[in-house]
Amino acid sequence: MTGLSRRGVLAAGAAAASWGALPVSRARAQAANTIKIGVLNDQSGLYRDLSGPGSTACVRQAVQELGDLGFTVEVLQADHQNKPDVGSTIARQWIDRDGVDVIMDVPTSSVALAVNQVVKEKNKIMLNSGAAASDLTGSACTPNTIHWTYDTYMLARGTGGAMVRAGGDTWFFITADYAFGHALERDTAEFVRSAGGRVLGQVRTPFPGTTDFSSFLVQAQASRAKVIGLANAGGDTINSIKQAAEFGITRRGVKLAGLLVFITDVHALGLQTAQGLVLTETFYWDLNDRTRALTTRVRPNMPNNAPPSMVQAGCYSAALHYLKTVKEMGVAAAKADGAATVARMKAMPTEDDAFGAGSIRADGRKIHPAYLFEVKKPDEGRGAWDYYKLLQTVPADEAFRPLAAGGCSLVRS
Repeated sequence: MTGLSRRGVLAAGAAAASWGALPVSRARAQAANTIKIGVLNDQSGLYRDLSGPGSTACVRQAVQELGDLGFTVEVLQADHQNKPDVGSTIARQWIDRDGVDVIMDVPTSSVALAVNQVVKEKNKIMLNSGAAASDLTGSACTPNTIHWTYDTYMLARGTGGAMVRAGGDTWFFITADYAFGHALERDTAEFVRSAGGRVLGQVRTPFPGTTDFSSFLVQAQASRAKVIGLANAGGDTINSIKQAAEFGITRRGVKLAGLLVFITDVHALGLQTAQGLVLTETFYWDLNDRTRALTTRVRPNMPNNAPPSMVQAGCYSAALHYLKTVKEMGVAAAKADGAATVARMKAMPTEDDAFGAGSIRADGRKIHPAYLFEVKKPDEGRGAWDYYKLLQTVPADEAFRPLAAGGCSLVRS
């Protein structure tokens, strides 16, 4: 079993079968010196490309880079199917049956909020990279969760704020009907109104369950709003933008605000369709020498040889910091008390090739810069995945919601 450290994904059943062949005392000793990381995300649906197996590859990359930690690391993965009940059931089984210490990634905010409560109840850890709802560091904050990569406040401030400043002062939202979409619409609408703009209406789209956005786009167009805010993600965003292009909506002067657009979405759309989109991310593979170096290391193990999305890069960064913390405090202490491990993680500065230097606040919000990008025109791209040009850098201390404004019970007034 020691030879499995810093290697691939292990199915829980295979791990159990291996232990059965060992003397009980040896198996127990080995379990006591093993950290188990569960990567829980969408392996087959709308968010597979931006999360999925690529997130697991990035976690494995972090384990590999740390070398000999003095303890074994096992990485499991599972598909939550974007369903809160499925996600929370897997989380409980992982913790109770398989001894998982930390659950990572967890895109789809409704699933993340459900798993958030499970890890608090079990005193384990969730390092969330994939979900967006800022409630994870607000009303739903716990001492067991860190929200790592981005959130709806950051997206609203970056993309929403930029669109209003550019003259887009009337908005209509097409919103995915679950926690993430509601939070993104709410946070963006607050920025629009605070800047003097108006929200003319919104429509909620089934999640999951629709690929035809034509009727929703017609309603948005009929409102005569200058900006159609797409409070959705992944395949929903791709389909919305494609169908808006087919209807010629943007040719009539209406702006599309892709409030959560990933590089995988741009790749699926192509520059001809995506050109001119303004979006906010916290990681881009070609941003600087360090992001390019990380991409070079991890890319051979990524699906379709793609560079990491910001969610996948966040999994690398979070795993790296967590394992450094475990090494410092000791495996026994880390496994015994998830909240204490998170507290130690908050006390330690973060540093990695994905985001550079950073920190973790009392409310569990990981802090680093955000970047406003514009998608290049087809004749500006130099090759595959060369999609963004940088418009603005938002400093780390400005990118996320102020600590006192979130309503997190962990923050002292």
